[in-house]
Amino acid sequence: MQTNYDLRMILTYRYRIKEFRAAMRELARQARQVNFCWNFCGETQEATRRWDRRWPSAYDLINLTSGASRELGLHSDTIQAVCKQFVVSRDTHRRRPRWRGRKSLGWIPFQCARPIEVDGDAVIFLGRRYRLWMSRKIDGEIKSGNFAQDASGHWYLNLQVEVAEKNDCGDGEIGIDLGLKTLATLSDGSKIENPRHLARYAEKLAIAQRAGCKDKALAINAKIKNCRKHHHHIESARLAKEYRLIVAGNVNASALVRTSMAKSVLDAGWSQFREFLRYKAVRHGGKYIEVSERFSTQSCSVCGALGGPQGREGLVVRGWVCAHCGVAHDRDVNSAVNILVSGRNAALRLT
Repeated sequence: MQTNYDLRMILTYRYRIKEFRAAMRELARQARQVNFCWNFCGETQEATRRWDRRWPSAYDLINLTSGASRELGLHSDTIQAVCKQFVVSRDTHRRRPRWRGRKSLGWIPFQCARPIEVDGDAVIFLGRRYRLWMSRKIDGEIKSGNFAQDASGHWYLNLQVEVAEKNDCGDGEIGIDLGLKTLATLSDGSKIENPRHLARYAEKLAIAQRAGCKDKALAINAKIKNCRKHHHHIESARLAKEYRLIVAGNVNASALVRTSMAKSVLDAGWSQFREFLRYKAVRHGGKYIEVSERFSTQSCSVCGALGGPQGREGLVVRGWVCAHCGVAHDRDVNSAVNILVSGRNAALRLT
């Protein structure tokens, strides 16, 4: 069915800023003023608590900070964005957010496209030009964004861009069983290898940590994170373009990080991989579903009988034969097939 309108979605475009000394000094100065504004909101919150008054709303905080943009050297839109984010963080956690100080990473938000102007491979913000490593073209309408600093001290420009959804995904369906030995096993029998980025750089990281080289350790951790993210982007984009229905198991990573498998689970990055699959599937016109993986390993994908390995003790069993129908199963492929069947049923219920 064709429609006469384009579906839209919001994507975040992230660009690293080229580190010219004057630009870095200006961003650091603005970040300090943002912290000052944030802490003012916190002090106002504390005053209302002491006097037993209602918590100030974003509208109240914006009125109190009205006219401060000239003295602070910030755009008025940035001050408004700080006030709104303070209220969102406070209401989410039902308490005053932490104070921002010298050890806080730099952050300069803006809530619309008005303060920023894109000029080729650079942006102009408050009259200053910041050159970017333009990794990809901005192909949509800028809605909001921020300048943000990472733990290594590098500055990035994050833009929330409204783009048109595509409809170029394939017609196939796939189930995904997430794992540690392989990142993912697909219901068609293929597997996505787990590069184990942390293990690859573990020796270098340990040497830097023992030597007390904090900057080098931060750089190695950043490289591990970027390599993992790049691998997840490549594989999730491939799946989103090939399949119209993607079904993944809802394995509880937060519970497994409290076990002896914590390091391997964190290195695999299941949550990030599933998040990439979710938005990329929607972007390309497909559907992404997460289903319970309970009994997916134990159930035979042919006859449905329970007889497969179970529990952490059964992790060493990689293949088994169904006692009822006699079919030999690869543990992970069988689980992926069961996950796909559950996803199909869930998709039918949603339609």
